[in-house]
Amino acid sequence: MSSHEHYYVPAQSKWPIIATLGLLISVYGVGTWFNDLSANREGSNGPLIFFIGGLFLAYMLFGWFGNVIKESRSGLYSAQMDRSFRWGMSWFIFSEVMFFAAFFGVLFYVRTWAGPWLGGEGDKGISNMLWEGFEYTWPLLNTPDPKLYPAPSGVIGAWGLPLINTILLVSSSFTLTFAHHALRKNQRKPLTLWLALTVLLGAAFLVLQIEEYIHAYTELGLTLGSGIYGATFFMLTGFHGAHVTMGAIILTVMLIRVMRGHFTGEQHFGFEAAAWYWHFVDVVWIGLFVFVYVL
Repeated sequence: MSSHEHYYVPAQSKWPIIATLGLLISVYGVGTWFNDLSANREGSNGPLIFFIGGLFLAYMLFGWFGNVIKESRSGLYSAQMDRSFRWGMSWFIFSEVMFFAAFFGVLFYVRTWAGPWLGGEGDKGISNMLWEGFEYTWPLLNTPDPKLYPAPSGVIGAWGLPLINTILLVSSSFTLTFAHHALRKNQRKPLTLWLALTVLLGAAFLVLQIEEYIHAYTELGLTLGSGIYGATFFMLTGFHGAHVTMGAIILTVMLIRVMRGHFTGEQHFGFEAAAWYWHFVDVVWIGLFVFVYVL
């Protein structure tokens, strides 16, 4: 038994309970919000409830990760603990891969099967009797029921803001890799500069995506309610934007820690975990750019 590594066991914590409350409140708020929208109720309390749940979650993340940082810098973690963190982050990213795979699967199903069936094609072309005369094309600018789902007047072209955003995110992967190499060599100044540039590129991506959404809603009529194209477009790009936001916040925390002298060339898994997450977000965007904007 003496050959086994010491494994730190933390004291009882309040954070799991706070996380549970935050998730419960925020999910209830979203459900209330969406139900009130579908029923055309004015003055919904859903957004406020969702915001309160978000505050609980933010408080939990700040406190829980703060404890982990203090424990790590106090030397309480062994090599086995480091491996457990790596496995945990690996499984988390795998769950995120499956999350986006589900939405890409919906897009593939609609474009390959469901849409053509409603247009009278394929084995289930009899579905065309639901909306006789409907002709399927993608992007779907002629919805089967225009009164219920008004079609957009156009779509976002791939070679404008989406291309610029692709360049920004791909570039951010390179700058983050340069920062990682600088950290391994304990070069603090290049590390700070490259990491700060990565955060700025991520922020620029989000600003341009907001501009793209404003253009879609105000000028193209492309909304969540404009048929299956609008729904899949905003579900995929919206959830990705949420992940970029979270990733940018994580990298900002890493930048603050770097400026405070945290991490060494040998021990920096917190930084590595943030880098894994950011590279994952970048890869997902490349898939989005190809399958949502280009094809």
